[in-house]
Amino acid sequence: MTQTNTYDYIIIGAGSAGCMLAKRLTENPNKKVLLIEAGKNDNYIWIHIPVGYLYCIDNPRADWRFKTANEKGLNGRSLLYPRGRVLGGCSSINGMIYMRGQAGDYESWVQATGDDSWSWENALKRYMSFEDYHSAANQWHGKGGEWTVSKQRLRWPIMDRFKDAAVQAGIPASDDFNRGDNFGVGYFDVSQRAGWRLNTSKAFLRDAAKRSNLTIITEAVVNKLKIDPITKNCYGVEYIKNGQSCEALCAIEQGGEVLLSGGAIGSVQILERSGIGSAAHLNPLGIPVIADLPGVGENLQDHLQLRMVYKVNGIKTLNTKANTLWGKMMIGLEYVLKRSGPMSMAPSQLGAFAYSSPEQKSANVEYHVQPLSLEKFGEDLHSFNAFTASVCNLRPTSRGSVHINSIDPEAPPVISPNYLSTDEDRKVAAESLRLTRKIVEQAALAPFAPEEYKPGVQYQTDEELVKAAGNIGTTIFHPVGTCKMGRADDPMAVLDSQLRVRGIHHLRVVDASAMPTITSGNTAAPTMMIAERVAELLTRE
Repeated sequence: MTQTNTYDYIIIGAGSAGCMLAKRLTENPNKKVLLIEAGKNDNYIWIHIPVGYLYCIDNPRADWRFKTANEKGLNGRSLLYPRGRVLGGCSSINGMIYMRGQAGDYESWVQATGDDSWSWENALKRYMSFEDYHSAANQWHGKGGEWTVSKQRLRWPIMDRFKDAAVQAGIPASDDFNRGDNFGVGYFDVSQRAGWRLNTSKAFLRDAAKRSNLTIITEAVVNKLKIDPITKNCYGVEYIKNGQSCEALCAIEQGGEVLLSGGAIGSVQILERSGIGSAAHLNPLGIPVIADLPGVGENLQDHLQLRMVYKVNGIKTLNTKANTLWGKMMIGLEYVLKRSGPMSMAPSQLGAFAYSSPEQKSANVEYHVQPLSLEKFGEDLHSFNAFTASVCNLRPTSRGSVHINSIDPEAPPVISPNYLSTDEDRKVAAESLRLTRKIVEQAALAPFAPEEYKPGVQYQTDEELVKAAGNIGTTIFHPVGTCKMGRADDPMAVLDSQLRVRGIHHLRVVDASAMPTITSGNTAAPTMMIAERVAELLTRE
């Protein structure tokens, strides 16, 4: 072992949670903090240009390049499963949409944990504390925080017409999806600053890195946690840097802690390699069991989007604008001169939250609408004018899993989201496709003669629509829940309500894996809010 140093806090993973933790915990100059990241620095230009996600996903420079298992609910297909491997983590490659979810999401966390600190009211205070909102501060939004929330810097006529059609279909117009009830249609707010992507490395780590009490180690893959099998104290971490096995120790005698922020996939891998997980899974791999916690890697939840594509006439979309050399030149010039236009685009511009059926108690589906279309991610845009209306079930009842099947820290895990595995999810999928058709049939879009290209009008019955959902469904990159927090009497709860690992001392998991249930929207901002909560706990002690 080399490079043995001792720190008050060791943070594993410099993503949406880890970068915030590093900023908050180093505010006390007497605390030494180590931040370990498997990826490289975020000085790759495509990370910072908003449309650059196209060149970051499935690129080893910024992505772990995971894939799912073949999914029965997706008619046997496997999906790319991007996870950030770079400073900023998934915030460096995600869709930049700023979304908190619904008030009811947080009330369900209170029910799951018995801890009112997770209530909507308390969560809202945390969001406002790190927020720098594009308008004046008010009862819903904060001003002056590190995290810039901006309006998008472009509009598309086809998006405006879809918005009008959604209103005609009974979905009210909205200018803010972050007030606790996001029912409505409007343009998303985005995590950008003056037309550039804002990742958590830029927002939180850049200032913290100037502090002498923060050490950042990149390109270092954590092998496992150092845990005393007798006392169950987590007192450090083993990692691999430049082919060398290294270790860092945690000053647990002074109240130090190891904070695992590897994400809903990565944190599971590290816990299982360290002997924390289901004994039934670890024993065949020859891993000594330190804590038999069957919930590790279970309870995987994700948002499955159903990408419906409609051809249109008489109105321009990005398909035709970006398919000519002149068009591409003009797009590039607009971004260089104004930081606006298609290169400033989040992957989805227009959003809508709706009820798939009247029996739902709150909006249960989310739309990501785009003025473009393509066969699948990474391929060229279609040659015809079209838009895409992707719809996802916000509160899926399907539960999947992620587990290692090798002790090699570079080996990919087995990711099985188990999409569309419940009757409820299949029902909502069919309802969602019908709702999209209802919106597109409204008068606002009629002049453009929308024609359903995917999945196709031949799918009509519930059974046919579920099959269609399996054909066009793809992840929207929101895995959560694999180390869920919960009450002491919940045998599947990996964490208590303060995100401490059950049965292990001085170890917390601080990332989206802690969510007992998925939020009703995009998951980056809730992950930052979770980190803010743990920072509160640690800095007040």
